[in-house]
Amino acid sequence: MSTPHPVDQRLPLAKLLPFGLQHVLVMAATPISSVFLVSKTLGMTPELTIKLLSATFVLAGLGTLLQSFGPWRFGVRLPFVMLPGGAPVVLFLAIAQEHGLPTASGAVILTGVFYFVALPLFTRLLQFFPTVVIGTMIVIVGVNLVKVGGLLVTGKPGSPDFGDPRDLLLGFATVAFTVLFLRFLTGMLRQLAVVLGLAAGTGMAVLLGATSFGEVGEGGVFNLPDPLPFGAPEFSLFAALPLMVFALVSMAEATGQTVLNGEIVGKEIDPRRDVPRTIRGDALISLLGGFFGTSLMVTSGENIGIVRMTGVRSRYVTAVAGVMLVVIGVVTPIAEVINGIPAAVVGGTAIVVFAVITVLGIQLLRQVDLADHANSVICAVALAFGLLPILVPGVYDRLPSSLSTFLDSGVAVGAFVAVGLNIAFHYLRRPTTSTTTEK
Repeated sequence: MSTPHPVDQRLPLAKLLPFGLQHVLVMAATPISSVFLVSKTLGMTPELTIKLLSATFVLAGLGTLLQSFGPWRFGVRLPFVMLPGGAPVVLFLAIAQEHGLPTASGAVILTGVFYFVALPLFTRLLQFFPTVVIGTMIVIVGVNLVKVGGLLVTGKPGSPDFGDPRDLLLGFATVAFTVLFLRFLTGMLRQLAVVLGLAAGTGMAVLLGATSFGEVGEGGVFNLPDPLPFGAPEFSLFAALPLMVFALVSMAEATGQTVLNGEIVGKEIDPRRDVPRTIRGDALISLLGGFFGTSLMVTSGENIGIVRMTGVRSRYVTAVAGVMLVVIGVVTPIAEVINGIPAAVVGGTAIVVFAVITVLGIQLLRQVDLADHANSVICAVALAFGLLPILVPGVYDRLPSSLSTFLDSGVAVGAFVAVGLNIAFHYLRRPTTSTTTEK
């Protein structure tokens, strides 16, 4: 009997549970913060906020299970976790503020359908995503994620708590704990270094009085998401257009993440076969999300760094994480406990994990002949355009909102520039002049 590939190995439950919890703790801040952002911006009631939080966790869990098991070509059968996307949440808010929540939900549903309509054409374009394009995209994704993790530690620039010394101490201490555990622990404990670092940072926060677990248990015990929480959805193609544009960006991002995940776990990836499976999983869960009041749900690159750092490649680990996410969505006190972990501690963990994504992008680029003039230009120009809105926030704010929304996504701009330059250098032939010699 042949030994299964590490991706397909079923680990003992004693290992699956802590390894799965490690993924959950690193990513749990994203659904919580996205729901609270929408709730506070739109002035939602606490009851509606709890329902949306439940729906977000449950859908993230179902999406994670879908990507891990991949039934009926929905999901890629790799260790992936699904989350609400950051940019889609902002777009959802903009649509809700301008057209109302029913129209925002309708826009999510229309975009879910658009995924399926556009996928056949996108699959044909995958030939224009060679390693130089994907590696450049992953570097931009990693840098952007490091910035996201850093803002969890520092707070938003201009806010009263920006750069609070206690938060900086907690964030950097969490990084230090994680590195120490990676250096000195062995075996399974070393593989759990990320969650142990987060636990140590939380313990330090308790000692400094920086935790907030006082509200645990006040929201009841069980909570189930409600379908159509904003009433019947209203459909407007014009209102949904920004989310549809992001769907194209999301497809490009899913391409890079699928190839990168396969590279890490040592599984051969055929982009034209496997990338559509990833995108179908995103499309289905996003479509369901529209009926439960959430924005688009996307396959996350965040947990790829954990897979790389720990060396635990089994997709059954993320499947267990998916079950845990569903349980968190249903059992209210668990989400409240996770929400009590200080943002600075989560940010310290995220900085390490997300920086690994950048390193993995660089590792992919090492496979490219950057001494070749065309490849070096593609990489350099795409990095310049992709990193500009990340390093100089607000650079496009004076442009029309529809254009600035697209340009503010460094990943989107970097991907389109890289693909465009790759076509220009490798697919468009220079005109040649022929000379004839008269005799």
